[in-house]
Amino acid sequence: MTKKNSGNKKNSKAPPKKKSPSIKELNESLNLEKEKYVRLFAEFENYKRRTAKERIELFKTAGKDVLSSLVPVLEDFKRAISLEGSDSDDEGIKLIYNKFNETLKNQGLVEVEVNIGDIFDAEIHEAISQIPAQEDNQKGKIIDIIQGGYKIGDNVITYPKVVVAQ
Repeated sequence: MTKKNSGNKKNSKAPPKKKSPSIKELNESLNLEKEKYVRLFAEFENYKRRTAKERIELFKTAGKDVLSSLVPVLEDFKRAISLEGSDSDDEGIKLIYNKFNETLKNQGLVEVEVNIGDIFDAEIHEAISQIPAQEDNQKGKIIDIIQGGYKIGDNVITYPKVVVAQ
């Protein structure tokens, strides 16, 4: 009697069954994905806030170039008014200056406040020249204002030009 090859033999080269992940591993994976989602969502919210802020800032300073080009005209008006004279044209120049100044203010242009005797700050002033101080308490202080400075919102577009006592 011959033995027949029976199909009941186990194949020793069969691939091992994949082990299904445990509940603990699945929870860890789920928590990891949740954390990734929360971080991505927070990053997107920050992006939206940042772009909205940039857009608002852009609208605030959209006319910066135009206003910057008009500042010298405003300064010329100031000089014309400050000259002593009794011409009848002085009143007309003052009216034009006031209207021009108000128009620029309505567009967001604000004059940087500088006074003689203020302490010089390189962050907000531009020193045109330095002269020896006549008194010790004048050292490092502004003794003359050559030209005013202007800003739009928080951005300074022209710094005040001043003379500083040394």
